[in-house]
Amino acid sequence: MIYLCAAPNTNIDKTRAYCEDYARTFGWEITGVIEDRVGLLPPAGREGLERALQAVEEQRAGAVLTAWRSMISTIAQEYDEVAREIEKRGGFLHVMNLTSEWMGES
Repeated sequence: MIYLCAAPNTNIDKTRAYCEDYARTFGWEITGVIEDRVGLLPPAGREGLERALQAVEEQRAGAVLTAWRSMISTIAQEYDEVAREIEKRGGFLHVMNLTSEWMGES
């Protein structure tokens, strides 16, 4: 499951495409792409993130892939809580940490 979080009017098409390519590189099946367009609210307030957690719990996804840690949370404790919750539900969280260079930008 690919999970992306951004501000309402942010174009994340390129980020989504890089996540999809990255997953395919590892032979991971992409079971879906979930986008939260509410900005960086705390994780507990995001409907899309909860849907991603449900997909793991229901074994429709084995992992949650995201582009940057900040798409989960900029606060280390919140990030760790989400990662533990995903693991508790039987999956894992994988962060790409995309860089401008990797994305072909200067």
